[in-house]
Amino acid sequence: MKPIHTIDDVIDILQDIINESTNNKSPLGYFAALYQKVTIKVKEGIQNNYFDDNQRMEKLDIIFAKRYIEAYYNYQNNIPITSSWEKAFSIANKYWYIVLQHLLVGMNAHINLDLGIAAAEVSKGKDIQNLHSDFNKINDILSSLVNDVQDDLAKVYPFLKKILTWTKDVDDFLVDFSMELARNGAWDFAVELANTPTNNIENTIHKRDIKITEKADLVISPGFIPKLIFMIIRVSEIGTVTQKIKDLTD
Repeated sequence: MKPIHTIDDVIDILQDIINESTNNKSPLGYFAALYQKVTIKVKEGIQNNYFDDNQRMEKLDIIFAKRYIEAYYNYQNNIPITSSWEKAFSIANKYWYIVLQHLLVGMNAHINLDLGIAAAEVSKGKDIQNLHSDFNKINDILSSLVNDVQDDLAKVYPFLKKILTWTKDVDDFLVDFSMELARNGAWDFAVELANTPTNNIENTIHKRDIKITEKADLVISPGFIPKLIFMIIRVSEIGTVTQKIKDLTD
C-alpha cells in the first residue's frame, strides 16, 4: 500500500482501488467510488475554510480513510480485519446483492465504526468536545452524498424508494444514515472511546464492531419479502459492474 500523508494521497489511492475494481469487474469499486466523492468534497471544504480547524480536518480525513484503505488491502491479502468490514467485503462476489446493498454495508462499517475511532484519535490529548462542530460538518457532507446516491438509484429504479418504505427493517437502516444518527451514534462512540482507558480501547472497539456487524445483517439478510424484491431489482439492473462504478464516480 502506498504511504498516505495528505488528502491528495487518499484520493489517489481510492482511484487505484476504483481502477483495480473496474479491471476486475468487482462491486468493491462501488463504495470506493462513493468514498472518493466524499473525500473530494472534504478537500474542497478544507480549501474553502469550511471547517473550524482545517488542518485538523485533513488529519481526521487521513486517519478515517486509512481505516478503509487498510481494511481493503488487508482483505485482499487475507490479513484479519474488523468483522464489519469483513461482512461488507464478503458480499462482493455474490451475484444477488444490488448496488445499494453494497454501498450500505460499506457505509455501515466506515461511518458507524471507523469515524468514531478516527475522531477519538485526532483528539488525543485534547478535549474531544472541541471537535464536535467539525464532526457535524463532515457528517453534513456524508449525509448529502448519501441522499444523492439514493436519488441517483431512484432514477434507475423509480420504484426503489417506495419499495424501501414497504421493507421496514431496511428502511430503518437507511434512516440510520441520516445526519441525526451520524451526529448522535457515531459521535457518542467517539466520546466514549476518547474517555476510555488506553488498556480498554481495543475491547471497546471490538464490542462496537460486533454491534455494527449485526446492523449490516439488516441489509444483507433483510427477510424473505425484501430479499425477493431486491432479487427482482438485481435482475433488472442496467449496465455492467464497470458501468455502475463509472456512474457512481460521475
